[in-house]
Amino acid sequence: MVAFAYCRIMGNSKAAGKNIRINITKKKLLEFQRTMLNWYAKNGRSFPWRNKSSSKYKLVIAEFLLQRTKAETVAAFFNTFISQYSSWKKLAEAPEVVIGEAIQPIGLWRRRASTLKRIGTAMHKRSGRFPRTRREIEALPGVGQYIANAIEVFCSNKRRPLLDVNMARVLERFFGPRKLADIRYDPYLQKLAHDVLPRKKIKEFNWAILDFGALVCKARSPACNNCPLAKKCKFP
Repeated sequence: MVAFAYCRIMGNSKAAGKNIRINITKKKLLEFQRTMLNWYAKNGRSFPWRNKSSSKYKLVIAEFLLQRTKAETVAAFFNTFISQYSSWKKLAEAPEVVIGEAIQPIGLWRRRASTLKRIGTAMHKRSGRFPRTRREIEALPGVGQYIANAIEVFCSNKRRPLLDVNMARVLERFFGPRKLADIRYDPYLQKLAHDVLPRKKIKEFNWAILDFGALVCKARSPACNNCPLAKKCKFP
């Protein structure tokens, strides 16, 4: 059985609005979903923002800090940062230079401090409530396709992929490569990343693929011998 599907590509993308059809057998799709969730249950990484008690604020702030930075690097100072800036109000009231000093350990601190200050101010004005529509979410300071997806996943439990280079690599190696260099604008990869999402455990499934890409399906020297998908993987 082949599952053909059409969908509007979500996110801030030049490809948005176009329809594309991808044929993936239902068996292969379910096998991928089941394998990722089972692997994550046994091997998933533990980070401060992944605690069951983590607030939406912590989850979203973590995504801002994780951009272009290894999760282990962010984890090393995350609790200290959160204790200092425990709310949007705290971020909004803090001088940008002071925020910058707090995030120096993860680099790119000037740009990150500016973004955190602006999003903190915007969210404090909204009393911490994110807007409901995608367009309004993407209009928030520093929010692009990835962060918008993260907000919808963590705050509304919507079926959105946390598509970054790690997730892209895993999907392409198992299902086939994209055509465009920029993952944000590739219709095939955008559609594929959405189609592989299960109906439940969206957050956990996204984390599963991200962890799998970081620990097993690595860019260099992937651990193919320990990969549960190896038999049907398209990677050479």
